[in-house]
Amino acid sequence: MKKKILILAGGFSKEREISIITSKSVQKALKDSGKYITKIIDPKGDLIKEIRKFKPKVIFNALHGRYGEDGYIQAILESEKIKYTHSGVLASSLAIDKDISKKIFIKNNILTPKYIKLKFKKKFNKNILLNYIKKKIGFPAVIKPLNEGSSVNVHICNASNIIKKIEKLKIYKEIMIEKYIPGREIQAAILGKAKLGAIELKPKRKFYDYEAKYNPKAKTEHIIPVDLSIENYNKLMNIALKAHNVLGCKGVTRSDFRFYKNKFYLLELNTQPGMTSLSLVPEIAKYKNMNFIELIEWIVNDASINR
Repeated sequence: MKKKILILAGGFSKEREISIITSKSVQKALKDSGKYITKIIDPKGDLIKEIRKFKPKVIFNALHGRYGEDGYIQAILESEKIKYTHSGVLASSLAIDKDISKKIFIKNNILTPKYIKLKFKKKFNKNILLNYIKKKIGFPAVIKPLNEGSSVNVHICNASNIIKKIEKLKIYKEIMIEKYIPGREIQAAILGKAKLGAIELKPKRKFYDYEAKYNPKAKTEHIIPVDLSIENYNKLMNIALKAHNVLGCKGVTRSDFRFYKNKFYLLELNTQPGMTSLSLVPEIAKYKNMNFIELIEWIVNDASINR
């Protein structure tokens, strides 16, 4: 008997479009395997009603961003006691919050760029803020929302434009201002308890932003295998697995690093890495002789409750 898989896609976040593309890729892989009956739904409606009507064995969470990978959907799925993919409530909520996750990384001796947090509760004096950033972080600096994915509203700034860029992010209650780390951009994937592998990115743009990730015209160069010594490669993968474990993650995760002056700086960890034609985890898996159908089936078979 074929197993019913309900795929959650779309949602409310700024990554809605990518989520939909991911869901279609996942559905095709499951269909091609010949083992599953699938249905894609957008949780904008009555999600619990849809779940109870379809009666899936597993829910594949293809949502990205807020509400999809921040513990919200995971809590609903736990309440329904239906197996679901990727990380659970706590790990998801920790990983998407860049402030909390960085504090956990620092506590566990995982190197991550220095940062400060800015709250938009009151009007700020521009000169005082500029001098404070210069003293605490220096330039160039990176500004980003605390809980968005896919590099949404991430900007590399200098002293002449940072205040203007910060003012554009007032749509958020608070943001992070982080020290910019130059160097090589390397991503590492973990699959359960296994170190799946790594890939290096050479964007034609300033950095691996939303356009570089999802627009084929951006022509980001993907390099695999990564040109690292065995010692450094093992160090990279050990850090990625440690980050995965200290946050309590399950299933597949992808960690974003900068490699500079022989040190790996962990920028963030993603609990819901994309599964589009340009996504990195499938590319790493393919290099490791795991095709896309096998990867998606692994994720489905790993699903559980109490994650």
